[in-house]
Amino acid sequence: MKDTLETIHRMRTDGIIGAYAIGGAVGATFYLEPVATMDVDVFVSFKEAGSGLISLAPIYTYLQAKGYALRGEYVLIGGWPVQFLPPADALGEEAVAEAVAAEVEGASTRVMTAEHLVAIALQLGRAKDHARILQFIEAGVLDTEKLDSILDRHGLREKWTCFERRFLDGAT
Repeated sequence: MKDTLETIHRMRTDGIIGAYAIGGAVGATFYLEPVATMDVDVFVSFKEAGSGLISLAPIYTYLQAKGYALRGEYVLIGGWPVQFLPPADALGEEAVAEAVAAEVEGASTRVMTAEHLVAIALQLGRAKDHARILQFIEAGVLDTEKLDSILDRHGLREKWTCFERRFLDGAT
């Protein structure tokens, strides 16, 4: 993982990507017990003017020139398939902008906050996302005021209420 994170950090230093944050299952492992995952999701903020179309070509060109192999939508970096993703909406953009510094095996990186990871999981709403939210709650790593603010700001309050009714009623 160290090589993967160092490469991503170098891409930022070299100006290939702007603000970024590790999200998904790997991002969650900064707060929870590690789970099996096959890839690293790197959310990259693209602030380009023009048509609104986002091109990942500069990322792929840079990495290929450094000898990294492409595997479909992934780039194999340090033995890890890495997927570079633009944030899907304002919540994703905020999650990248408010990412926190972290260190793994001496490598610096940025990871989404636990509260943003929960809000994104709630927004996605898959069974594995609900399970991850429960893990965050059980681990006691959430700042509930910060989470409430994020949920309100991004129109997720009703989804949270439904989640609480379905999974938390009587559990607390």
